[in-house]
Amino acid sequence: MTPHIESKKEDIAEVVLMPGDPLRAKYIAEKFLTDYKLVNKVRNMFGYTGYYKGKRVTVFASGMGIPSIGIYSYELYKFYDVKKIIRIGTSGSFNKNIKVLDVVLSEGAYSKTYFPKLLDGNTVDFIKASESLNEKIKTVADNKNIPLKIGKTITSDVFDLYSSSLDEFKSNFPDDDFLSAEMEAFGLFYIAQKFNKEASCLMTVVDSFYDKKSLTSEEREKSLDQMITLALDAVLL
Repeated sequence: MTPHIESKKEDIAEVVLMPGDPLRAKYIAEKFLTDYKLVNKVRNMFGYTGYYKGKRVTVFASGMGIPSIGIYSYELYKFYDVKKIIRIGTSGSFNKNIKVLDVVLSEGAYSKTYFPKLLDGNTVDFIKASESLNEKIKTVADNKNIPLKIGKTITSDVFDLYSSSLDEFKSNFPDDDFLSAEMEAFGLFYIAQKFNKEASCLMTVVDSFYDKKSLTSEEREKSLDQMITLALDAVLL
């Protein structure tokens, strides 16, 4: 047990899917896993372990922001011997080529956060995702004919829709290779690198500066289900 996870070591699988929302973790367990059980409810940060097509998988919520995902990924990697974490969540985008409902796979995340300095005394602003884990996700996407956008991610300490203007945002992040903007990937990738583990980040774009499409609840659920099954099938490889 850790200060934030009450699970026994054997309750956590080697592979973890990590949505931000605890209720989404519950949804994934109920809809996609068999023989699942609740393994964590400290602070209502739900974790479930069960089976997907015979593969033992844990779904564990991260909360919002680098500090929160930093805590849970740190404890899972260090104390529970987790080998792989795939973050599955939603994102925004300031890239004109990305549309609402696009599924984006992060090659790596850039952030101006002070997180590495506070944790380890390091100065770093870009961390790559696991290439081997990303290759498995890309293989599944190809086999399932799921269009996958692949590029870099901006991890911000500020919710991107609250940013003051596109011009100001672009002055900070001018590279058109940045396809998505969210709040967790950099922290996950940094912790994975620290412990020599694997981490990836799959996102469904639900907000865009250029695409103002409004999603129905049914559209949002269907699009997230596609991303979830993509991640689950990737862990089978």
